[in-house]
Amino acid sequence: TSTLEDNQTHHYQRISPENPMFVCLCLSGMNAAVRATVRVGLYTGAKVYFVHEGYQGLVDGGDNIKLATWESVSMMLQLGGTVIGSARCMDFRAREGRMKAALNLVKLGITNLCVIGGDGSLTGANQFRTEWSTLLVDLVKAGKISDDEAKTSSHLNIVGMVGSIDNDFCGTDMTIGTDSALHRIIEVVDAITTTAQSHQRTFILEVMGRHCGYLALVTALACGADWVFIPEMPPDEGWEGHLCRRLADQRARGCRLNVIILAEGAMGRDGKPIGSEDIKKLVEKNLGFDTRTTVLGHVQRGGTPSAFDRILGSRMGVEAVMALLEATPETPACVVSLSGNQAVRLPLMECVQVTKDVTTAMAENRWEDAIKLRGKSFENNWNTYKMLAHINPPDTKSNINVAIVNVGAPCAGMNAAVRSAVRIGIIQGHNMLAVHDGFEGLAHGNIVPITWTGVSGWTGKGGSELGTKRVLPSKYIEEISLTIAKFNIHSLVIIGGFEAFMGGLELVTAREKYEELCIPMVVIPATVSNNVPGSDFSIGADTALNTITSTCDRIKQSAAGTKRRVFIIETMGGYCGYLATMAGLAAGADAAYIYEDKFGIRDLEMNVEHLVQKMKTDVKRGLILRNEKCNANYTTDFIFALYSEEGKGVFDCRKNILGHMQQGGTPTPFDRNFGTKMGSKAVLWLTEKLKEMYRHGRIFANTPDSACVLGMRKRALTFQPLAELNEQTDFEHRIPKTSWWLKLRPIMKILAKYNISLDTSEHAHMEHVIKKRVSMPAPLMKKHKEEVEEEEE
Repeated sequence: TSTLEDNQTHHYQRISPENPMFVCLCLSGMNAAVRATVRVGLYTGAKVYFVHEGYQGLVDGGDNIKLATWESVSMMLQLGGTVIGSARCMDFRAREGRMKAALNLVKLGITNLCVIGGDGSLTGANQFRTEWSTLLVDLVKAGKISDDEAKTSSHLNIVGMVGSIDNDFCGTDMTIGTDSALHRIIEVVDAITTTAQSHQRTFILEVMGRHCGYLALVTALACGADWVFIPEMPPDEGWEGHLCRRLADQRARGCRLNVIILAEGAMGRDGKPIGSEDIKKLVEKNLGFDTRTTVLGHVQRGGTPSAFDRILGSRMGVEAVMALLEATPETPACVVSLSGNQAVRLPLMECVQVTKDVTTAMAENRWEDAIKLRGKSFENNWNTYKMLAHINPPDTKSNINVAIVNVGAPCAGMNAAVRSAVRIGIIQGHNMLAVHDGFEGLAHGNIVPITWTGVSGWTGKGGSELGTKRVLPSKYIEEISLTIAKFNIHSLVIIGGFEAFMGGLELVTAREKYEELCIPMVVIPATVSNNVPGSDFSIGADTALNTITSTCDRIKQSAAGTKRRVFIIETMGGYCGYLATMAGLAAGADAAYIYEDKFGIRDLEMNVEHLVQKMKTDVKRGLILRNEKCNANYTTDFIFALYSEEGKGVFDCRKNILGHMQQGGTPTPFDRNFGTKMGSKAVLWLTEKLKEMYRHGRIFANTPDSACVLGMRKRALTFQPLAELNEQTDFEHRIPKTSWWLKLRPIMKILAKYNISLDTSEHAHMEHVIKKRVSMPAPLMKKHKEEVEEEEE
């Protein structure tokens, strides 16, 4: 149904209006996905329709199915919920109801359906597609449609996007809406912990998740909870005594509060529900602690969507349109989802089946299988939580000293990484040392032991508790080597931005001269700029991105009563345009100027003309983002003056330089969770390296793989030798030579109505989720193994 220019480049060209028509059926998703689906559909030349009130609107037809326009999805990115409504529909469950829905689609010539909802909604969509041909036969027999109409609408293409705050759909790391729900929960947790600490209270917080414990689990990781109850893994028999001992032990260590996170579907091994009031009575009776319960309820579903959800929804919306355009009658209904930072397509019913397999595993008390079936991301979260919360430090020490240092500018999430690294190190039996004030502190011996309780409450703190400086180690190499010898440091964790990467390289280079530097080292990227080679994401970037996005929302709202105004906003990032680009996607910018995507006066002229044309529509506001070092000559003041002059009589301009507010604030749930997992993985890796490098009674590490950057690469956390990243780095501009997010820039331009070609040569291909299953019948296992081997070849 789509027309391609050629098979090699896959540039979508415009299709004629009589070709595919899309209907956007949003059940409980995000407006960013609706906006992207509508605009990319219109960009390809298709007609796009809204279905209001979910499947009920599809059944009832009439005014519930309306033609969508470009302007109809403007100013909706910052709105929660769904602007086209959603409703539960009993009529659609009956064949008669589905026949009415089919009639409404056929009469409008709609052959492509995009559904945003949970597994129930997507299963219903697949059933609708499966029955489509028989529904058409019945409609022809009843005389409601002609043979020609049936022939024109001979098959229905379905693509799904998962909108669920529970993140309970297998096959995707994150569903649309989950990150925003975590933002609401963490806001409440932060508020509660302050009062709990003041009064030495125990708080029990109940979050949503009737069948899935994702929200509860990530919340527990993000706030450092003492205990978490999730449906997938009920507590062991005798958990009541274990819980009370743990809470008492925490108080004995000096903690002034206890936090317990409970998923609403939590239950015991006997299948009986565990409620917040049950836990409260247990704690008060056995320990006498002042205990309070808070049930969050539907507050988790509301509020402004996070930057992550806006970008996720936009990316999924674009991918959904591509999937529909490429679909054939033989293509199975698919769901577009996220794996790491990659958009993937998965067969819808495979995902639904694995989601049902989780429920079956839980019903059969196969708890470990239930955890595995939830996916690698869920399993990693659970294993990290268990290590940090339920394993007591060993009685025997390893006699290994691990030092942790923060380097470069401070950012939110650094403290979460330090806390995780310290506690995992203590669990491994190591002595953990905190280095204050960066490499300068390391040179001057500003080092102190750090304990388990010394990092309590650090996950929610912004900035750097250890203190940090931009000074590189080259001028202090000799002093640093002496300090390492003096404190008998056996390995080093360096947390920071490009300075941390550069500092690590300098220490590795100095190994030839200073034997004391021949110790395992790991660099954990932590910077708002997201410019560290070897990692697609850095700790702190998500918090900065949300700060910019919410500021853009407020700035745009300030012009609600003023027509024809353009805002020019300068963001941080050095020469790296990550923040400007991603904030442009999340806030709906008309342009984002960055160093990596060169621009000149002709581009500026085109952008001004674009805004002039935009002011003639119903949308009379413009948003321009500029990365602080995108161009030495085209400064923020220059662009402001140019836009002001060229827009005279059409629009006026305002400029804002956001500055250091982007580095501050409490970390987002993503940065807390990411920092926690990075710190944990880094110390576990160092522990293994120390065993490898122990020779003749001492540690000697001088191989390239003994000093690495720990980074997120596509779908996994990987360790890459610092020396190998040399070739991938532009040292003059302090950025990697290639960046994955640059491929998202055309999406931003298309959503802003620029007439450009969309290169989809690296779009998502259909994958299979069945390989994630825990148990398969032997013939299926053999067939699957053959498929995997063939795929690897």
